[in-house]
Amino acid sequence: MNLSCCAWSLPGPEEDALATIAAIGFRSIDVQAGTYGSPSSRVLVRELGMEFSCMGLSFNMGDEAALDGDVAGVRQAAIDHCRKVLDQAAELGIGTAYLVPGRNPEALPNFAESLVSVAEYAALHGIAVAVEHFPGKALPTAAATLDYLTALDHPNLYLLLDSGHLQMSGEDPAAVVAAAGERLGYVHLDDNDGEGDLHWSLLDGVLTEGTLESLLAALEASPYTGPASLELNPRLPDPAGALAKSRAVALKHGA
Repeated sequence: MNLSCCAWSLPGPEEDALATIAAIGFRSIDVQAGTYGSPSSRVLVRELGMEFSCMGLSFNMGDEAALDGDVAGVRQAAIDHCRKVLDQAAELGIGTAYLVPGRNPEALPNFAESLVSVAEYAALHGIAVAVEHFPGKALPTAAATLDYLTALDHPNLYLLLDSGHLQMSGEDPAAVVAAAGERLGYVHLDDNDGEGDLHWSLLDGVLTEGTLESLLAALEASPYTGPASLELNPRLPDPAGALAKSRAVALKHGA
């Protein structure tokens, strides 16, 4: 399995982050909307022998836009933001993008309307759209997110599995992979204390070697063929060291 790296796991200028990510051994990166799109960053990615893997669409959207907004104009502003970012993702050769749900469960019908619009536009670019389950938001568990996506029944909507979020919601990672089947669209790897979304290095929190091995084995046996991407906190004491350690741990346990 290929290991990718969420570029926002490192602080500082993009060029410095790219050089560090490449030196650690990663060959693909995930980026947020509005980042790593400059000519200099694109050239450096190519020169370092790396590629872009995934785009986070929900980032840098602005307060006037919300995919689950009560007002149609607010939702349209968010859809327009996503379409613009998807155009950039297509230019970068990115095959997967993802969205984060809002906080209000009662607004999920609004989110669904926007989500379908974004997914259909993304399909024109050949980009899959995944939805991240997120404790504290309207889709707090992977199970609820899968049920929501199943009800929408759109061919270009998938689940983004986040190992740290599963620890917070008390869900078994291997079971989620099995339940998702072909609906699994992307994977984030990180660790925490089981309560906060801390994005620690792998095995620094409640994640065990056995759970990690079980998750990676489930991914290997599943229809999913994409990467697992390390998403760590850039405010860790040694962000680069944490990425290097997590990559080594993932490789040791089956990635």
